[in-house]
Amino acid sequence: MEASEDSELCFPQLLNASCVRPTRRHYEAGLSYILVVSISLLTTILNLLVIVSISHFKQLHTSTNLLLLSLAVSDFFVGPLLLFQVMFVDGCWLLGDLLCSLCQYVAYVLSSVSVGTMVLISIDRYVAVCRPLHYSSEITQTRVQACVSLSWICSVIFQTLVLMDNLHQPGRFNSCVGECVIVVNYVAGVADVIFSFVAPITVIIVLYIRVFVVAVTQARALRSHMAAVSVQHSVRVTALRSELKAARTLGVVIAVFLMCLCPYYCVALTGQDNLISASSALYTFVTNLYSFHSCLNPMIYAFFYPWFRKSINIIVTLKVLQPESGDANVL
Repeated sequence: MEASEDSELCFPQLLNASCVRPTRRHYEAGLSYILVVSISLLTTILNLLVIVSISHFKQLHTSTNLLLLSLAVSDFFVGPLLLFQVMFVDGCWLLGDLLCSLCQYVAYVLSSVSVGTMVLISIDRYVAVCRPLHYSSEITQTRVQACVSLSWICSVIFQTLVLMDNLHQPGRFNSCVGECVIVVNYVAGVADVIFSFVAPITVIIVLYIRVFVVAVTQARALRSHMAAVSVQHSVRVTALRSELKAARTLGVVIAVFLMCLCPYYCVALTGQDNLISASSALYTFVTNLYSFHSCLNPMIYAFFYPWFRKSINIIVTLKVLQPESGDANVL
């Protein structure tokens, strides 16, 4: 890449082989560093709290929470991965071609895992609200664990196939030293859009439309018959309310997820992701927006779930280190 005499190079010692560092104001770069590092730390800490809470407290060992645990684990790894985004702030990738490919690969895998977990959450809520009598027999912890494991395994295998060329020969598509470019061929790109976005999002939307219709119907029935509810039915009413509340909360999680994910795949659907440069403004925007979603999930839990607030209090005050703390009442 040719550069003018006053251009700043990513690797000055390599002269014409080096990429040219984009011109940016110092305060813009500084604010970008602070923003990325802050989101990274916040994402890591908040999701670690979710992981410790669900793993440690026995009352939280439910099928639904196992799905939230899987989502928190994938979101947790997004935090450290964001630190590598600092390399993109000044437009130069300084960590070598291998780490460039690995970072993009891990990001793709975590994205696929998140989408797969969202589908599982939608199925869980569909069965809980629309088929409540069959929920305990159909949605067991063993089945959920198997589905979660399968989601992670399939994501790793699928994204390995999508990014095979980039993993086989890292940096083969870079035009200069200091660039981080990932190329996805047309067939792999179409497959990724279909299996990582179109199909899962269709399933999620269809299931949650059904959940919403049933939830509204049941809520109206509860309000109209509350005066006639006998004591023997009060337990069922309480359980139904709990399921509807969980459906609403997880619906918010899914809605936020879709708002953060859609911009990236909208770029993919326009065909502009066949050549993705880590230093491009468009790439930075859509990836950072999606990464920010990983930070939002624990905030949603803190707002809607009392058990998460109680768990945080026990963890922060170090009561979690006490014997038998796992048996504490957090519900």
